[in-house]
Amino acid sequence: MTGQVRVRLDVAYDGTDFHGWARQKGPQEGLRTVAGVLEDALSLVVREPVELVVAGRTDAGVHADGQVAHVDLPSSAFEQRSLDRPEALVRRLSRMLPTDIRLHGATAAPEGFDARFSALSRRYRYRVTTADAGVLPVRARDTATWRRDVDLAAVQTASDVLVGLHDFAAFCKYRPNATTVRELQEFTWRDVSTVAEPNTYEATVVADAFCWSMVRSLVGAVLSVGEGRRDEAFTRGLLDERSRSSAVAVAPACGLNLVEVQYPPQNEMAARVAVTRDRRAPVDAPDAVDAPESSAEPS
Repeated sequence: MTGQVRVRLDVAYDGTDFHGWARQKGPQEGLRTVAGVLEDALSLVVREPVELVVAGRTDAGVHADGQVAHVDLPSSAFEQRSLDRPEALVRRLSRMLPTDIRLHGATAAPEGFDARFSALSRRYRYRVTTADAGVLPVRARDTATWRRDVDLAAVQTASDVLVGLHDFAAFCKYRPNATTVRELQEFTWRDVSTVAEPNTYEATVVADAFCWSMVRSLVGAVLSVGEGRRDEAFTRGLLDERSRSSAVAVAPACGLNLVEVQYPPQNEMAARVAVTRDRRAPVDAPDAVDAPESSAEPS
């Protein structure tokens, strides 16, 4: 065998003790990151350095049940008896990875697949409690605490306004030369309270891609409406702003979980990559198109 094999990796992790997904450089080099731990383990298996490409670079403290990455591995690695096919990576890495990372899938990627640029959408879940007693201890690592009661109907109304193709600059940290136009496809809330977990809510947030800090900013903005600190016109007004708004609260990272990345059929992978690499025009421009920016940043 010669050349390389592209492998799709399906990964879950508890982000609490990681400094985000991406391996750090410069003064922060050496900090524990999800990519750093995975790349080090894979490098030991294939006996050469590797680099992962990920669907969505989650920020520090953010979790994932359904993260997707790809890696190009030398074909020679699969000549080893212990690694005769990509699926064998699951067994090999389960012995090497810490308990807060799980590789639950490894498959030969279809032609044209790119974990980042082939993605159609990313689905996040945000879990939060407003209970006076705070979060249930066994859920402390994946449930945020919001210190004021909220009206869930008002939260949903504020969320509905944001669905659609908009410039979300008010909700995103500034990055030079990066567009903040996104298509928010779903932003729905449900009450998941139980006797043990009163006043507990979950949001589902789906978009073609997210810019830096966007999901937690969306959640913080609508919760502030739900608690009555902002009026019902608050979120609609934010869509008219063209820079990060200091009025938007950023919800805690621990409540956020990347639960799914969706991809097109195999025969459409390459076409999707080409579309995704095109930058968006400004949302109010005559030739604006519904195509995501070429990156998915920490949320």
